[in-house]
Amino acid sequence: MNDTTSTRPEPPRSNSGSSRQTILLILAALSLWAAGIAVAGANHSTTALSLRLPALAIFLAVALRKPSLLLWTFLAMVAGVETGLDLPRVAALAQFPCDLFLRLIRMAIAPLLLASIPAAIAAHSNLRSVGRVAIKSLIYFEVVTTIGLAVGSLAASISGAGWGVVLPPPSEALTPATQQTAHGWQQIALNLFPDNIARAVAENQILQVAIFALLFGTALAMLPEKKKAPLVAVLQSLADAIFQLVRIFVYLAPLAAGSSMAYAVGRMGPATLIPLAKLVVTYYATAIGFCLLVLLPILLLFRIPLRSFINAVAEPAAIGFATTASEAALPLAMERMEGFGVPRWIVSFVMPAGYSFNMTGSSIYLSMAAVFAAQAAGMHLTLAQHAAVLGTLMLTSKGLAGVPRAVIVILLASAAAIDVPPAAILLLLGIDTLMDMGRTALNIIGNSMAAAVMARCEGVLDPRGPDSASRPH
Repeated sequence: MNDTTSTRPEPPRSNSGSSRQTILLILAALSLWAAGIAVAGANHSTTALSLRLPALAIFLAVALRKPSLLLWTFLAMVAGVETGLDLPRVAALAQFPCDLFLRLIRMAIAPLLLASIPAAIAAHSNLRSVGRVAIKSLIYFEVVTTIGLAVGSLAASISGAGWGVVLPPPSEALTPATQQTAHGWQQIALNLFPDNIARAVAENQILQVAIFALLFGTALAMLPEKKKAPLVAVLQSLADAIFQLVRIFVYLAPLAAGSSMAYAVGRMGPATLIPLAKLVVTYYATAIGFCLLVLLPILLLFRIPLRSFINAVAEPAAIGFATTASEAALPLAMERMEGFGVPRWIVSFVMPAGYSFNMTGSSIYLSMAAVFAAQAAGMHLTLAQHAAVLGTLMLTSKGLAGVPRAVIVILLASAAAIDVPPAAILLLLGIDTLMDMGRTALNIIGNSMAAAVMARCEGVLDPRGPDSASRPH
């Protein structure tokens, strides 16, 4: 007798239920933790601890149950804030792991660019398409950052966050670190090109290193195949080795994120944030609105797979948010976008260039801060003055990523265009770390998106599965 019963394998169960449960647990823990922070502000320390400690236990359980670099980084950030609140003296000494992580990542950036960009261009060998992507990228950068400047100015005007703020005395207006002037367009153009590549590498001038690598890759691509093939193979192997080195460094990201948050909270204290809290809330609300009303439509317009893209940028954005350093997340973001399906020759050009030209989050902050400073100085800006601020920021915000305290330098230049006192700008130093977290994360998201958009424009985007780009290698 023939048994016709077949043992068909069961279809794989969807993990959507598990993911939903994880999200609910995280939201519950966040609610408990936020309630504990609020109760602590009301001087109920025992009740606050009884709320926050279970929240931390839930965070830890989720991280152990479903381990990922993103979850561990988030858990470390929460633990860092907790340390800063409960042990501020200890937290004020906790900057070392973050400094070490940043130093390790910075050590790899210049060699990575010098290897990956020439190898990608020479291997691609179609110089016309490289030039086409360069022009499209610069146009895209200018359009998106200009929209960001306009949105930031509008949001600050609506919120009126600067009205009623008390300025410090004029004698405190300037410090030696901020007595700098903005560059003219000629100097900005000259600063794009290194006069000494060794100095550019030593000073970590990312854009200068990238431009040298671009020119070198172009020259290498023009050589006969027999002459360029050995060097291209060496450069590709070097780039792969450095990416592997970065993967090792990235496992230190949770520790770096936690120490950075602990240091920031322990040094500043939550009470120092209250006078300028309205500006902070305005910025983050505007950043979220910008993502929903500007970046999301761009993703949909260019048919970028949303879920896969979010998975690809989540970890780099979290690292940038915690460390407030775009360069800390740049190598990982480049690797994730390549895993997402963007060809290396596009990633290697667009993302380092965007590091200076596509500061999406910074553009929102710059115009918002300039209007805030004018309001703090008691000035009602006319339409012409708004246009002067935006025009100045459009010029001065390009190519200054390597300048120390670049945001303050840019803001001082824009303030001078409408006679805003420098003391109003320096008020922002107290909350610059908090604001820098959001603008760094948004810069990384914007640069990653630019690489995906350019790949789609060239017809070479090959999106992978939703989990492939986010899984640690």
